[in-house]
Amino acid sequence: MNILVTGGTGFLGKALARRLIKAGHRVTIIGRNVVVGQQLTNEGIFFSQGDLSDQPFIEKACANQEYVFHCGALSSPWGKYEDFYRTNVTGTKNIISGCKKAGVKRLIYVSTPSIYFHFDDRLDVKESDPLPSRFVNSYAETKYLAEREVDQSFQEGLPVITIRPRALFGPEDTTIIPRLILANEKRFVPFINGGRVMMDITYIENVVDALLLCMTSHEGTLGKKYNITNGERILFKDVLETLFHKLEQPLQKKEISYRKAMGIATAMEWLSKTILFGKEPVLTKYSVSVLAKNQTLNIDAAKTDLGYKPAISINEGMDRFVEWWNLSQNRRD
Repeated sequence: MNILVTGGTGFLGKALARRLIKAGHRVTIIGRNVVVGQQLTNEGIFFSQGDLSDQPFIEKACANQEYVFHCGALSSPWGKYEDFYRTNVTGTKNIISGCKKAGVKRLIYVSTPSIYFHFDDRLDVKESDPLPSRFVNSYAETKYLAEREVDQSFQEGLPVITIRPRALFGPEDTTIIPRLILANEKRFVPFINGGRVMMDITYIENVVDALLLCMTSHEGTLGKKYNITNGERILFKDVLETLFHKLEQPLQKKEISYRKAMGIATAMEWLSKTILFGKEPVLTKYSVSVLAKNQTLNIDAAKTDLGYKPAISINEGMDRFVEWWNLSQNRRD
């Protein structure tokens, strides 16, 4: 099969591309990181550097492809709305246009469960549950708008499936867990409400499994959306205690109230907007919400419709991450 993966130099896109090439497919990736792109080229993956907002480039990349996995996005808790819109909405429109012209068998779109949350506790959230009247940030809003474009394309005859994976972790992660490790090394990890916050995290290869299932799922899955997690709800404090125990490092934590943390984040956001020329604050209201509010997803639909079953547990995933992390640190030394 000829398969295109957008965001192919990112955490998820890279893992997906490697699995696809091992399965014998002809894989092309679009990405911005030339160094990672060259590494994947050496593994037999075709790399094309370009921007999702470049319509001619995207339509050319989609030509002759049978499946397209749209993993590319601007993902950040902070930034200019127009930047998010250009990548997440305009970029998705361009992918849809390219897929239509190429007559792809399926477009598989990676969205986000961030669209569910708005500074509140939400447990066992289903795909059909009501969305907030206002989205928590520009990333969530533009990903929702992109979903609407995907929905419209399905109504127009394009075969599409959408997944909403939560909090990815694993080897080669450069965001979630490495940031926690860095915070622990520099000063401390904030524990809001004692870290007793219920959450979902998802091992990277389990998300890849879900994406691969979307390639061959029955026609009744087309046009639908699926939550993807490890199916193991876990307290934030347990994530950290498990992580640093496996790293054999002391956990430096500091208790802080939700009210105080939100006040600090609000002040930092104000300073960023008014004085610091939009520089991302160390703490945002969204990040405080993630650390303070219970947020879990229901994955029954993915299990029933896609046959999704998380193969790697959080504990095993942590072992794999720690092994990779220690090796990577040793190479730097």
